[in-house]
Amino acid sequence: MATIDTSTELDLARKVFRIEADAILGLIDRLDASFTGAVDVLADCRGRVLLTGMGKSGIIGRKIAATLSSTGTSAFFLHPADAIHGDLGALQADDAVIALSYGGETGEILRLLETIRRVGAKIIAITGFPGSTLGQAADVTLECRVDEEACPLNLAPTASTTAALALGDAMAMALLVRKGFRQEDFANLHPGGKIGKRLMRLDQLMHAGDQLPSVGVNAAMPDVIYEMSRKGLGMTCVVDPEGRLSGIITDGDLRRHMADHAVLEQHADAVMTRTPVTVGRTMLAVEALNLMERRKITSVVVVSPDRRVEGVVHLHDLWRTEMF
Repeated sequence: MATIDTSTELDLARKVFRIEADAILGLIDRLDASFTGAVDVLADCRGRVLLTGMGKSGIIGRKIAATLSSTGTSAFFLHPADAIHGDLGALQADDAVIALSYGGETGEILRLLETIRRVGAKIIAITGFPGSTLGQAADVTLECRVDEEACPLNLAPTASTTAALALGDAMAMALLVRKGFRQEDFANLHPGGKIGKRLMRLDQLMHAGDQLPSVGVNAAMPDVIYEMSRKGLGMTCVVDPEGRLSGIITDGDLRRHMADHAVLEQHADAVMTRTPVTVGRTMLAVEALNLMERRKITSVVVVSPDRRVEGVVHLHDLWRTEMF
């Protein structure tokens, strides 16, 4: 079996990283009003954004479409070969097209231009050659030219596709800010996976109803301890007769009162912490976690605007769902 020179492979990998990093960094000084113009086109689009490209450019187009869709802009990929065989009927006048072709002369892309122009949709070109047919035909042209590909043969699209992807991501992020896209909006579009769990609202995670530990202000301490043990959260809410929060009692509160041998003869209002941390039901899980870690607490009480207890979220609930 031939000996593999791993040091040569590592050197090649490092060279690939440098070339592709340089390709992205080279875009920075080339950013100009054309980039803002492209974001203007996308922001003003009242229809959908169609991404199109052949080969590796098409794969990059699919990813950019996915990023736009996940950040509040309706976008999908249209294969140019399918488009010229009927799928171009999906295009409407209020749509925008982002066409990717490094050389700007891809035949399948050029065959779409007449129809796109006739329909009236706007065209954004991402190409390495602004003077190409595609670059000249577009309403806005973004240049992503690279000095060399990372391929040792300087043939396989590598650095050029990396640069195009970075340019697409930059457009999507600028558009996200332009539209005022918020964490809550992101949560609505990502209900599954780790991101979805991090962005769940507390009303989807909290212990409520029969799972909510709660006692009255006049509850005897044996009843308080029983409620804490039964609900298993290491705490209980203390509420007034109208169900409004008066305080909480935690395991820590019990330990601090153990020196008082008469603690079991007390009532809840004598032992409770009167100013617990409270949050609203629409707070995101990630925000609740940050709050608990910052305040060094293990639970928060979810209350309504008039301080009626709606639920409790424990730190362990967040970690158990593997959201972080």
